[in-house]
Amino acid sequence: MKTILVDQPGLLTTVQDLGRPSFGPIGVSASGAADPISLRLGNRLVGNPDNTPGLEMTLTGGAFTFPQGAVVALTGSDFGATLDGAPIVLWTALKINPGQTLQLGASRSGARCYLCVQSGIAVPPFLGSASTHLLSGLGGREGRALQKRDVLQIGPEAVEPFHQRKIEPQKIEPLFTRTLLRVTPGPQATWFPESSIRSFYNETYRVGEQSNRMGLRLEGAKLRQCSTASMITEGISLGAIQVPAGGAPIILFVEQQTTGGYPKIANVISADLHRLGQPRPRDQIRFEQVSFEKARSLLMEQERLLACPELISE
Repeated sequence: MKTILVDQPGLLTTVQDLGRPSFGPIGVSASGAADPISLRLGNRLVGNPDNTPGLEMTLTGGAFTFPQGAVVALTGSDFGATLDGAPIVLWTALKINPGQTLQLGASRSGARCYLCVQSGIAVPPFLGSASTHLLSGLGGREGRALQKRDVLQIGPEAVEPFHQRKIEPQKIEPLFTRTLLRVTPGPQATWFPESSIRSFYNETYRVGEQSNRMGLRLEGAKLRQCSTASMITEGISLGAIQVPAGGAPIILFVEQQTTGGYPKIANVISADLHRLGQPRPRDQIRFEQVSFEKARSLLMEQERLLACPELISE
């Protein structure tokens, strides 16, 4: 079986697939790739099913040696990748020869870059998924981020020959806007006065330094409630924007708690959930309200684009 040697792990590199949905009722959030569209497209470039485990790198990438070679693709944000010192491009399948080293540095654009390998990263599944859930220390590589000198197993070798598949970046550029998130009203939107609603949609927020895979903490206009009454704890969804007592919104992310007692002013639409994976600390974002019908049509439009045969060329 082929392997990957971790020479340098980067700031936070984890094994991720598309997560483990449906376990919220027992307190386990889905986890999975913070930018699932980048993972899906990277897997398609190397001939994998969409849900095949890959590596998610955050803010700073690592260095990886392939003793037996591999077919890989890098997607997501630009981390200035090189192969044995020679620059390589994103969104293109690449054949790595035995002994070559892939090196990535600090992000030049968004927060996360994905390394997809033909046949995927072989790790034991937890609740049917290979994704790393850092908060609980489960899944992925021993439930943790990669460390120097880790050896990762690649899945059984594919029988198909190498195809230099690629995606033209301009075809998918609209998918990866980091400065705008479209939302629908949250279940407690009416708990906020009109002045807070206007501030939420008209002001620009900054992603706080304490943001992580549990949530994006936002800095900007403070939102007050009409009443100080407390609410009963209830289930919460990925992308929910809750407002604690201090008034600073938090966007709940892939490792979010599954219940919460703070009012939720809005929820990021499904078509924009992947965008949550790319804003960096200090990046600015704005919110735009759309109807539930519009949110549904945007998701359908996005899936049609991703299913288009002409999206990937050889």
